[in-house]
Amino acid sequence: MAERYKVEFTERAVAHLEQFPKRMRNVILDNVRGQLPYQPNVETKNRKLLRESALADWELRVGRYRVFYDIDENAHVVRVVAVGHKEHNELYIEGEKFEL
Repeated sequence: MAERYKVEFTERAVAHLEQFPKRMRNVILDNVRGQLPYQPNVETKNRKLLRESALADWELRVGRYRVFYDIDENAHVVRVVAVGHKEHNELYIEGEKFEL
């Protein structure tokens, strides 16, 4: 069985989450808890490795929302660094348009 990863949120990511309605926050958190503790470094339909992104190494897609995270393989920690949402092909974090 694969070893379980601990999931942590940066203060910035917590602030991003707090901007969303409670119902949506719960959906995002449920997806993070369900998908990231086990094999967070495996690409799936909803997870992908980002190339050349200054934001994070990985992205988790939750509907139109995006969770950006890094993995510390040695410590078995997933660190969520940002949460945003997409409108068409544009990503917004903290209400600001963000380029990946």
